[in-house]
Amino acid sequence: MLGNPIVFLAVIALAMFCAGGLAYALLFDRVKREDLASKRMGAIAGTAKAAAKEADVAQSKRRNIQEALKELEARQLARAKQTNSPPLAVMIEQAGLDWTKKKFFLVSALSGVGAAAVVMFLSGNPLVAGGAGVIGFLGLPRWAISFMRKRRMKKFLDELPNAVDVIVRGIRSGLPLGDCLRIISVEAREPVRTEFRAIIETQALGIPLGDACMKLYERVPVQEANFFGIVIQIQQKAGGNLSEALGNLSKVLRERKKMKAKINAMSQEAKASASIIGSLPIIVGGLVYLTSPSYIMTLFTTNLGLLIICGSGFYMLIGILVMRKMINFDF
Repeated sequence: MLGNPIVFLAVIALAMFCAGGLAYALLFDRVKREDLASKRMGAIAGTAKAAAKEADVAQSKRRNIQEALKELEARQLARAKQTNSPPLAVMIEQAGLDWTKKKFFLVSALSGVGAAAVVMFLSGNPLVAGGAGVIGFLGLPRWAISFMRKRRMKKFLDELPNAVDVIVRGIRSGLPLGDCLRIISVEAREPVRTEFRAIIETQALGIPLGDACMKLYERVPVQEANFFGIVIQIQQKAGGNLSEALGNLSKVLRERKKMKAKINAMSQEAKASASIIGSLPIIVGGLVYLTSPSYIMTLFTTNLGLLIICGSGFYMLIGILVMRKMINFDF
């Protein structure tokens, strides 16, 4: 039977098939383990490559952020010198006025002449009227500009968190940052509306958006405006989730506002005491003059009385300045 070649080949094929099946049955687990090990090694190698790539991206982003922060720090040092003693034209602009220097000095001259005329009419003393004219020319207009400037800064700080929230909601809904800024430049309250319109106009001139936002601090020298400019500048250079960064900024701005309100509330008692102590001598002197004019006029008609008034006024001024330093806080 085996002499038949066909039968012989069939037996050999069957024997080989059985041997292969036996080998597969015996070596299946080992081959499977090696296959799984190779797949795991490939997955580990791929994960390692992805992790290395992510690490390189993170390091590059960190390097870009560090460079941006160094550049911003250098700019802040230069701007800090300007904001501590801004020129007259910058103060007028920060107060929200469109005056020129010529108009400011004209208003100062009219203020000085008016103050001198009023004091001259009331007292009849040319020396006192001259002093009032100098105060009206040099002090009163600058005080008015400073008052309007502080009031405008306060309005800006009250509205800025709302503007940042509008940007966050707009970005999360898919709007570009430029469109969000345009919405604020139309819908927000003053002075935020005017300042963001200036950002849009600056960007239209070809200046990058980050630099245009950094110029906001030059027009409104408050730290909150500086924070906003830094966030936009870093995001433009290093990338990242702008909505999350601005959302955190909005929380910081509101917390700073709450802290300011809390500090002001806690210091109101000291401010009231300082106001009472500072105004008490003037009130008492006025009441004494109304009841006994001849008694208090000795201070104004004798050299010793004038010396006492000058010394008392000097020490009162020192006390008021010390109390003002104690109850005013920088944020």
